[in-house]
Amino acid sequence: MSGDATPVLFGGLYARGEVAAAVSDRAWLQAMLDVEAAMGGRRVRAEQLDLEQLGRDAADHASPVVPLAKLFAETHAGATSQDVIDTAMMLVAKRALVPLLADADAAAGAAGLLARRHRDLPVLGITLLQPALPTSLGMRAAGWMTAIDEAAAALRAAPLAVQMGGPVGKRDPAMAAQVARELGLEQPLLPWHTDRVRPARLACALGVLCGALSKPARDVTIAPGLREGDPDPAHPRGGSSAMPHKRNPVAAVSVLACTRRTPGLVATMLASMEQELERAAGAWQAEWGTITELLRLTGSAAAWARDLLEHLELDGAAIQAGAGPNPDLGAAAALVDHALEERAR
Repeated sequence: MSGDATPVLFGGLYARGEVAAAVSDRAWLQAMLDVEAAMGGRRVRAEQLDLEQLGRDAADHASPVVPLAKLFAETHAGATSQDVIDTAMMLVAKRALVPLLADADAAAGAAGLLARRHRDLPVLGITLLQPALPTSLGMRAAGWMTAIDEAAAALRAAPLAVQMGGPVGKRDPAMAAQVARELGLEQPLLPWHTDRVRPARLACALGVLCGALSKPARDVTIAPGLREGDPDPAHPRGGSSAMPHKRNPVAAVSVLACTRRTPGLVATMLASMEQELERAAGAWQAEWGTITELLRLTGSAAAWARDLLEHLELDGAAIQAGAGPNPDLGAAAALVDHALEERAR
């Protein structure tokens, strides 16, 4: 963790929406304080502590919990830095997923509305970037919707559990049960201090959602007849610094800028699953900033995708050009209807 403020210069691109605040250094600190409180400690607000001093002290111990534990000497006994940080990571993720999934659901809903409105609008299908057969814009949008919904469902299923193993993983499970109840997290079968399946599953689910969000963004950048609308007409966006006639697809490009960065972060989380014996030396510590950035970027991509799909504008003539007169759309309409019916259930 490095600094409490949301990135400013590139923050509008990489930290759009509410997730950035939910994974800030202050949010992480509050989550750690909430874990300490759940173990029986007193309740402390992050604003009461000197975040910058805590960060400086953390550098001397490769963990922010060592200096933090001094505030909870009576109740921290038996807990380790890993207990607090791992449980805080799950709590940060739980809180961040609320706005993240809300934006993803809204993006899928906007894609569904496009599918319903344009189920019969012919468009020339493109395969391998070459003209193929006609399909419908509704079919294309239904594909966006379904992919985002499926990825969001997988993210919801990612297991977010407390970690209360003590120094080497043999702590009485009653403490894990207590903390799980207090924080609304799952109680694991065993402590998972070097079993990193849970963080890896969370990372992979975030990466898959980014992939699903990147699909409509990429289509909008290359498909004829699709253009971004301005959420605020009084402040049009997408201008070029050198070509005044241009209108660039800001939301689509921003989605792609975020999602292009996430596979490497997922790879780091997978590589960090190799951990030595009862506590890793380096791999565990590498997870903290990685999962933070992964949540922030996925949240930003979801917020941008929502913006993109809710304000998408169509040029019907340009879309239909190339599909030919009286195109055969096959079962496209029926498939769109089926997908919409399934989503409504």
